[in-house]
Amino acid sequence: MFFSVIIPVFNRPEELAELLRSLSQQSFRDFEVLVMEDGSTIDSQSIIEQFNENLTLSYIYQDNQGQGFARNDGMKHAKGEFFVILDSDVILPNNYLELLKKAVSERNLDAFGGPDASNSDFSILQKAMDFAMTSFWTTGGIRGKLKDPSKYQARGFNMGVSRKVFQIIGGFLDPNQGEDIEYSIRIKKAGFKLELVEEAFVYHKRKNTLSSFTKQGFSFGRNRVNVSRFHSDAIKAVHFLPTMFLLFCISCIATYFLFSPIFYLQMLILLFWAAAIIIQSSLRYKSIIVGGLSLVTSVMQLCSYGSGLVYELFRKQVYG
Repeated sequence: MFFSVIIPVFNRPEELAELLRSLSQQSFRDFEVLVMEDGSTIDSQSIIEQFNENLTLSYIYQDNQGQGFARNDGMKHAKGEFFVILDSDVILPNNYLELLKKAVSERNLDAFGGPDASNSDFSILQKAMDFAMTSFWTTGGIRGKLKDPSKYQARGFNMGVSRKVFQIIGGFLDPNQGEDIEYSIRIKKAGFKLELVEEAFVYHKRKNTLSSFTKQGFSFGRNRVNVSRFHSDAIKAVHFLPTMFLLFCISCIATYFLFSPIFYLQMLILLFWAAAIIIQSSLRYKSIIVGGLSLVTSVMQLCSYGSGLVYELFRKQVYG
């Protein structure tokens, strides 16, 4: 068996059904699926029963530990040679595993990370959130569009490692605080080959509201600092761009009252940035409504990430 697909799930049986359906339609068939029920109060047993005939499927219930440790337990039970780790809120194109198998084999990869995208049937908000998380005009562009695929740091919604990697360096060290980034860094430092496989994308069907999307962005900023507790070089200059954007916006208030020429220049810069987002998003999703909402989600993504990073850096300095 080549692939073991590992899916941690917590109280989300409906979205798990969509992922399992997409797995049952894969063109490449040499794989098993392990669903790790991580202490859910709304379990997925009835969903699992619907796919037992179409998939080689294992359902493992355990006390709540967090998604990182649930993935570790999945890898311990896995029988495949390469472990594919997915979040329960993604949906796979029918040729996902076929393309991944080709990339892993031809490029001799020990590990991989793949990008996310939106499907045509996603809601307006889901498309706007997808834009904010993947666009060049936010920091989202680094998630899946790098000139050098070896610089990619895999994310837990779409990543994988070989059995050899897991046997030598183990699994995730943290249950849910940037554990995927930490794992990516550790994999590379151990000398293994981890690269972006751009064609192995998933449709990421986020269930966020604007409020939860903002809270998630704040957590992502904090998580980057948490990773630096394991790897001192985890925070790069690029990770401060959202904070710089936040400070730029705040400074507009001061320049409005103190030095209007600078304020008007700042407004011109923001207007150009906003127009670029609205135009690009509107063209990508063929909707001016999505374009306008993408501006909102982009501002929220940058400001929440930037404030989360600063907040956690402050806490680290105070509490160590």
